[in-house]
Amino acid sequence: MSVRPATMDASCPPVPRKKVTIQALHALRQSKTPITMVTAYDYPSAVACSSSPLTDITLVGDSLAQVCLGYASTTQLTMEEMVHHAKAVARGTTHPLLVADMPYGSYYTSVSDAVANAVRLVREGRMEGLKLEGGKEIVDVVRRLTEVGIPVMAHVGLMPQRHCAMSGYKVQGKSVEGAKKLLSDALALEEAGAFAMVIEAVPQELAKYVTDRLKIPTIGIGAGPHTNGQVLVYDDLLGTWSGHKAKFVRRFGNLKGVRDQAIHAFGEAVRDGTFPDPQKESYSMDEDEWTKFIESNRGQK
Repeated sequence: MSVRPATMDASCPPVPRKKVTIQALHALRQSKTPITMVTAYDYPSAVACSSSPLTDITLVGDSLAQVCLGYASTTQLTMEEMVHHAKAVARGTTHPLLVADMPYGSYYTSVSDAVANAVRLVREGRMEGLKLEGGKEIVDVVRRLTEVGIPVMAHVGLMPQRHCAMSGYKVQGKSVEGAKKLLSDALALEEAGAFAMVIEAVPQELAKYVTDRLKIPTIGIGAGPHTNGQVLVYDDLLGTWSGHKAKFVRRFGNLKGVRDQAIHAFGEAVRDGTFPDPQKESYSMDEDEWTKFIESNRGQK
């Protein structure tokens, strides 16, 4: 195996930025500096997120269910799997604030179970905040977590963990009633202690209105340009995800094409015998040692 433990390379100095805190996020909001959040699912993607000083938050998103584990939806992700991936992301993160999604079902049964699961993600997964999908129905959980010192990022609008109840991945808050409910939920979650809020797949007018009403940072995904920040899934922005491309996704790279071409080129080189090169990519034994080896094996079958 060619991969060895990483060491500090003088040619690649660490990103010159202090650790991002909740207070720093509020300062960004106050100064009207947009907040950047990117998902990560393992050590390499965490290192990639940390490579830019413009990354404020790294989210261990439960979207790892689809893009990493091949599940049909986020509802199939287990707590054990989330903890496993969170630990890997933590090992590769430098300055971004670390937040993880609480998996489906891990905070529904009781407040005490929610606290136990949250503590596990903080203690074992080394997370600094947790994201929960829901409205007023999870206010008690949000309040209790914040009381015991676990920062909570709320998530309103389209909630992927509830895609079945919502009859699919549809834009939320398009009606007067829907918009009122979303605003009411957002205000209740803020009052319960949430330090920030993801607003997903809602009309941009509503996202702006909610953002203006709240005193905490909002981070949009499919919510237009008027939230305090934006988040995209790592594989979507890099162009490695071959699944459905939502309207709000912009590909900032095409790594899938580069990746697939490299795999194919490797196969071609193996097939035509040009890899490995006997001089540049192979090892050789000392000539005298090789001669002794051959002589010692003469006559042996």
